[in-house]
Amino acid sequence: MNFLKTLFSPIAATMKFIQNHFKAMIFLLILFLIFSPNEAELIPPNLVKVKLEGVIMDASKVVESLEKARLDKNIKGVLFVVNSPGGAVPPSIEIMEAIKRLNAEKPVIAYAAGTIASGSYYASIYAKKIYANPGSMVGSIGVIMQGANYSELAQKIGISAQTVKAGKFKEIGTPARKWKAYETAELEKVVNETYDLFVADVSKARNLDPTNYKEFADAHIFTASQAKKVGLVDELGVGFDAENALVKLSGVKKPIWQKEDKLDSFMRQLSGETASYLGAYFSNLTMR
Repeated sequence: MNFLKTLFSPIAATMKFIQNHFKAMIFLLILFLIFSPNEAELIPPNLVKVKLEGVIMDASKVVESLEKARLDKNIKGVLFVVNSPGGAVPPSIEIMEAIKRLNAEKPVIAYAAGTIASGSYYASIYAKKIYANPGSMVGSIGVIMQGANYSELAQKIGISAQTVKAGKFKEIGTPARKWKAYETAELEKVVNETYDLFVADVSKARNLDPTNYKEFADAHIFTASQAKKVGLVDELGVGFDAENALVKLSGVKKPIWQKEDKLDSFMRQLSGETASYLGAYFSNLTMR
């Protein structure tokens, strides 16, 4: 009897282990089936989508994705999917320069999935081509600086501002009182020079006549078809059309699109929504 117990003890131990850890094993099996690469995923992707969504307050994630695509020898083309009303000036220019570098090495097509306006349009101007969904909004090439004046409200509730400053313009843009004429003039210089830079870059990248800036700039908001007439977009179409155009430009025989990591997608959407809220409260000089 002891001999039989000894003989079958490994089998009995295995069965006991399975019985005690059955749920854990099922869980691990499910994880394996979900995350194990299939045959298609073992082939490196040759095309990738980079998304720009929400108010532009920080360019780091988008620029990182663009640079990663530029340095990846397997990637032959990039679809830059845009749905953004614009945002702060510096990050918009950061993205523009990243696309300019990338497009010099491999084709980039920008696709306006919803709104490509102001800073988000600025970011996209050096794409090889700009496709726009027929229902998208395009343009708003302009610059704005805003600030509240809560002096009357402060008087009603008994609050007054106290300031110690050095420099004539150090209190410029204060919400505690109405801006003085020389302060408004100083801010206008900043806005106008930024606007001139915006128009000059769009004109150069899109091969437009800067002397006719009122036709395509001047903060006009265009439909997709109107934007095509003034030269701000190249083609009208949906995402399917933009994808096919990129396949042809990149010269790939069998397009394999890089899948976005689910965690990265969640974090990108979360950061985009957070930036939108922060932008509404803290942004002054913006392209929108």
